[in-house]
Order: sequence, then structure tokens, then C-alpha cells
Amino acid sequence: MIQFEHKEFFWAYLLLILFLILYGSFRAWRRKAWKRFGDKTITSRLIMHQSGLRSGLRFLFLMTALFFLVGGLIDPKIGSRLEKVKRKGIDLFIALDVSNSMLAQDIKPDRLDRAKMAISNLIDKLNGDRVGLIVFAGKAYKLLPLTSDYSAAKLFLSAVDTKIVPTQGTAIGSAINLANESFDNDKHNKAIIVITDGENHMGDAIGAAKAAAEKGIRVFTIGMGLPDGAPIPMNNDSQNPDFLKDQNGKIVITKLNETMLQQIAQAGNGAYARANNASVGLDDILSNLNKIQKQELDEKQFTDYVHRFQYFLAAALLFLILELLTVERKPKWTDKFDFFGK
Repeated sequence: MIQFEHKEFFWAYLLLILFLILYGSFRAWRRKAWKRFGDKTITSRLIMHQSGLRSGLRFLFLMTALFFLVGGLIDPKIGSRLEKVKRKGIDLFIALDVSNSMLAQDIKPDRLDRAKMAISNLIDKLNGDRVGLIVFAGKAYKLLPLTSDYSAAKLFLSAVDTKIVPTQGTAIGSAINLANESFDNDKHNKAIIVITDGENHMGDAIGAAKAAAEKGIRVFTIGMGLPDGAPIPMNNDSQNPDFLKDQNGKIVITKLNETMLQQIAQAGNGAYARANNASVGLDDILSNLNKIQKQELDEKQFTDYVHRFQYFLAAALLFLILELLTVERKPKWTDKFDFFGK
């Protein structure tokens, strides 16, 4: 396993490419200049002790020295020991509804943003668990596989919006099935949290929850929205809001399908919580998750990273010495040897 202490110095390798281009341009310009100066036979005698090969060799040594010098600045580190770390936790997939109905503002600032804030807070409270993210609307997509890197999970979560899934709808069953298939084939305890308003569901969500429960995977649901519902905004203009309308020109009111979500949670041997403007309900779900027996999970990691910059600096110094010791002029004793009868 290799890590780099100062990745910002990678850009310096672009200078090597620039130097190569400049050197090539200079050599081409010099050849043309000598051709304009006079006949090649005459000019070659004027510069008979000048060696183009030695000049190129010096430049090669210098570029190689710079290559290793930049490598030393980057400071690669190599993990010297692979270690298994034991931790206790469960595997958890969070399936988040990103359909347009999640833009309704009966829960402030809107259902989706409130759900994302709650998930972020939930991730902060996890300890030793692995978490994955699934987004769904008309189709379900795995946004992040199971990971114990909570910072990465929050980074992926921050990019979620209603445009991330092109097909509209609320395919809760597909999201549960995808999470079910995405778990590792091990004996770790597993759970799925579905966060949705439950409207316009597609497929057999209750059957998917039952199938997950049969494999020992508990399915929890959180209802985003209020029973009275709210219109779906189509723009961000608070002064002149535009709402989604049906074919008759009437404003569509999206309401929480609480009964459906309760049935899914019951079939999945989980629990249901309803969000409101005071609480999203994740604390109740987290309390249920903490009651699940947490099993030991193996995790491999490299330890004792050793700095290797000194080898690069030593190589750079060696090539700099070679560059200094290489002179561009040919030794005069080579004139005694005329292998080609010149």
C-alpha cells in the first residue's frame, strides 16, 4: 500500500514535459542555424570537439535528477505491515427517495433536505457500523457501497438531489431488493432504512421487505411528510412559486402514505417512524438499531508507513553528479582515431 505525503507536488512533473519540449525545439533550431551558417563538412570541423551525444546525455541526466527530486518532494510512503482490525457493528443501507414529491415543503426546508440533514446526523452517531447509500425514484441505484468511511458517506450524501435519478416514481420495492442484494454474504447483522413519502409506489414493496426479513435483514421505514400533504414546487421563486399540476390544471397535493410504510416495516420485522417539523424520527430508528446485536467485523489496514523520500533524493544527487562529470567537448585524443577515413 502506497501513500503520498505531499500530493500537491505532482504538478511539478509538468515542468519536465515543458523542459523536454523546449530542449527539442532548441536542438532543432540549432541544426537549422548550422545549416544556414555553411556547408556541413566545414562546420563539422569548426565544432569537431563538440559532441551532440554528450550534450543529450547531460540533459538526460539532468531530467532524471529532476524526476527523482520531485519524487522526493512528493514523499511516497509504503505500508510495511498489513494488520487485521476487529470492530463491532452492523451493516446498514439507507435508501433515500429522491422523487419530485420529496421537494414538498410541508416539512421545512423541504422533505429531501430535511432527510439529508437527518441522515448526516445519523452517520455522525454510528460507531463501528458500515453504511451504504441507495437513491431511488422510478428506479433504484446504489450510490455508495458499504463502507466505514463516514466522511465519504457524507460527501456522497451532499451530492444527492432529485435530478440524480432520471426516472420519476417511487420504487420502494426495487430499493429494498437492491439493498438486499448489495449486502455481503456473511453472518453480520444487517438492516435497511427506507426514507420516503411512500407515494406512487411501484412493485411489491411489502414482498421485498418480507424477502429481506427471511434473510435476517430488518427493514425500517421513515415517512417524510405530513398527512395533509403539500404541493410540489417546480421553481425556487418564493415570490412567484410554480407548482406541479395535473392534466386538468389542478395543483397536485402530495400526501404521506403512512399505511403503506407501516405495512412495509411490519413485513420487514422493523419499525416505522413519521417525520415532522420537530423531528425526522431517526432517533427512534437509531434506538432500534442499537438493540441489534453487533458482531465483530474484520477490517484490513496497513500500519507503520515508512517514508521513502531519501531514496529519491539519493538517486537525484547521483544523476546530478553524473551530469556535472559529463563534459560536452570530446577529448582531443579521440582525433587520433579515424575509423571512417575522414
